[in-house]
Amino acid sequence: MSKIKIFALGGQNEIGKNMYVVEVDNDIFVFDAGLKYANDKLFGIDYLIPDFHYIKDNISRVKGIFLTHGHDENIGALSEILAGIPDVNIYGTKFTIETIRKMLEEDNIKANNLNELLPHRKINFGKNSIFPIRLTHSIPDNVGYVLYTEDGAIFYTGNYVFDPAMMGAYKTDIGKLAYIGKQGVLCLLSESLYADQIGFTSPSHRLSNLIRETLRKSENRRLIFNVLSANMYRVEELFKEIMLTDRKVVVMGKRLQSMINNLIDMKYLQFDKDKIGGLNNLNDDNVVIIISSENEKPFTNLKRIVNGYDKYIKIKETDTVVFLEPIQDGMERVLANISDLIARIGADIITLSPKQYLLHHASSEDLMLMLDLVNPKFYMPVIGEYRHMVSNANIAKNMGMKEENILLKLNGEVVCFENGELKETDELIEVEDIMIDGNSVGDIGELVLKDREMLSDNGIVIISTTIDKKTKDILAGPEILTRGFIYVKENANIINEIQAIATRIINENNSGNYIEYNKIKNIMREEIGKFLYKETECKPMIITVILEV
Repeated sequence: MSKIKIFALGGQNEIGKNMYVVEVDNDIFVFDAGLKYANDKLFGIDYLIPDFHYIKDNISRVKGIFLTHGHDENIGALSEILAGIPDVNIYGTKFTIETIRKMLEEDNIKANNLNELLPHRKINFGKNSIFPIRLTHSIPDNVGYVLYTEDGAIFYTGNYVFDPAMMGAYKTDIGKLAYIGKQGVLCLLSESLYADQIGFTSPSHRLSNLIRETLRKSENRRLIFNVLSANMYRVEELFKEIMLTDRKVVVMGKRLQSMINNLIDMKYLQFDKDKIGGLNNLNDDNVVIIISSENEKPFTNLKRIVNGYDKYIKIKETDTVVFLEPIQDGMERVLANISDLIARIGADIITLSPKQYLLHHASSEDLMLMLDLVNPKFYMPVIGEYRHMVSNANIAKNMGMKEENILLKLNGEVVCFENGELKETDELIEVEDIMIDGNSVGDIGELVLKDREMLSDNGIVIISTTIDKKTKDILAGPEILTRGFIYVKENANIINEIQAIATRIINENNSGNYIEYNKIKNIMREEIGKFLYKETECKPMIITVILEV
């Protein structure tokens, strides 16, 4: 009999940054290691990753990090983790490991512990074992993980849908799911993103008919498809329909080109490479151009083209631009702005309604089917904002699960089982977001973000003065430099008054022999700050520089 702890280091009450920990006695199993892209309130931050200090502090007990699939939300934190914990074992399926290997090469991270596993092949870790089971998602070789313990199985699904039409490397093995359920599942951790979506996700995630009709109606017109490079199944749908035409396809963007070449070379995508054109085909009347839209900077590549900054391609009024993904929450305004720019050029636009077309995530009926097949004793909604998790919990409750067996937890909150029974615990793992700004990891704090917010809102004023080292007389200045605050030529009176205040403060605190510079700087910031707020109702950042020569 065992003591089992389950908690999230990321992924609860947020979209992305997925990382879940299951601790069985002395063994630790980690599932996924993703990132979350920063919003515009995190000034200059590129993305956030989970706080993995718990893993680092207990590395001798960690059996490995088990990755469900190759999306950034599930593998994006690996570069930073492996830089700090180079010896940790990484497990994933063939396509996932290949995606990770290329990502680490780009980041110049060496990894000698990448372990490729096969779906439905058990891996033993002493008295415990891991069983990867193939599930359907928008990328090949997606799996969920069943952790077998003496007290029953812990099953982490990751992302999934049920769609019998998706075959091969995308196919769900429903028989295996039912078999796992019959063996006894102690706790099921299932995704929540579409829990408030009624019905099955399938077939609303399929676009083959729309693509086929668009290709037919736009014959002899250039087509530009904007896709997510992470959605490999969408790319596969597009390529299968292009194969039925005489069109050539041009892929823009190194990351998208690399992903598509991997799919073809690894036999996940059957496509004639002779139909892939080059830059010389960009202006062909019948060409299909594919542009990727990365999560961290949606529509950046398309914006550059629309604004005329791309050196290879320009939007023409005879083009048709197709947004081949439903718009995500919060991106409506961005899509509206870029659609307006395209419309001004005169090109046709096709967009997808998020109510009619869905991504590859489990809706309410998918979640109910998973619950019915697996039949867990306890249920823990994961992956999604809290409202999604509550909707997921309500689904389980409506299916007859006891409310006390439904575990709604935030990041760091621990679920504890002893001998297969739920135990009350107040244990909390301290977790904070690790913010990544370029190559900087973990040193971006609230004060830095506050400074950036102040700069973005009110600008900066720099007051520079040069003082004689011996006499303490002012030799030059005070000189005033502003950025993002006021236009100097039109506000000479304000600049002159700042100079006068700074000169007065220096003279009042100058004994002729000694000057307390920190005191002068503090008084300057306070008095000049009050003056500027009175005159402009703005609070710019004020920096004072005093040099002795």
